[in-house]
Amino acid sequence: MRILAFDCATIRCSAAVWDNGTIRARVASETPHGATEALVPMLERVLADAALGLAQIDRLGVTVGPGHFTGLRAGLSVARGLVLATGLPAVAVTTLATVAAATDPVERRSRAVVVAIDSKRAEPYLQVFDESLSPLSAPVAAEIEDFVASHRLPAGVLVAGDAGLRLAAALRRAGSDPIIAKSDPQPDAVVVAALAATQPPVDGPLRPIYLHPPAVKLPAAAS
Repeated sequence: MRILAFDCATIRCSAAVWDNGTIRARVASETPHGATEALVPMLERVLADAALGLAQIDRLGVTVGPGHFTGLRAGLSVARGLVLATGLPAVAVTTLATVAAATDPVERRSRAVVVAIDSKRAEPYLQVFDESLSPLSAPVAAEIEDFVASHRLPAGVLVAGDAGLRLAAALRRAGSDPIIAKSDPQPDAVVVAALAATQPPVDGPLRPIYLHPPAVKLPAAAS
């Protein structure tokens, strides 16, 4: 199975071609405000690097959030366009599951994994997984102190994600002893591809996971 996977839901935009367990090509760029312009050329490049065309791809893997509104919208727009143009099946992967899956199985042995992704707001995106990466909680956007107070996390949890240091500090203040994962704190297309190989395609349109409302200032009401 060959998978074209991509992610631009957070501060990194990445794409990869996965071929039966082997990564044939990967490109990435730190483009927090330029995902709309960067993604399509990035997909063209990664396919060229893999010496493949879309006709030789079996499915798409794409992150559906939670993440930054502009990048997430750009990624899903491109994914929907590719599905319509090619008929390829698409697998939806969350950013939180992607970061959790990047952790080392040895590090997470007998431990819960708590992923914290910076949302660029006061409330990061958070979710708890068990050592086999099954979700133990729903994804939420919450103040870290509130999250720690409302979740009875066991001591010694593995913390991952680019807001993981903030979460670990809060856990220590609460008397826990978390471990910081050594894995990549950002979602990456390589992991998206691996997850997309093991999950069924979506039945219907790709839908984003928005845990925050759009940061839009409404016009003042006319007096």
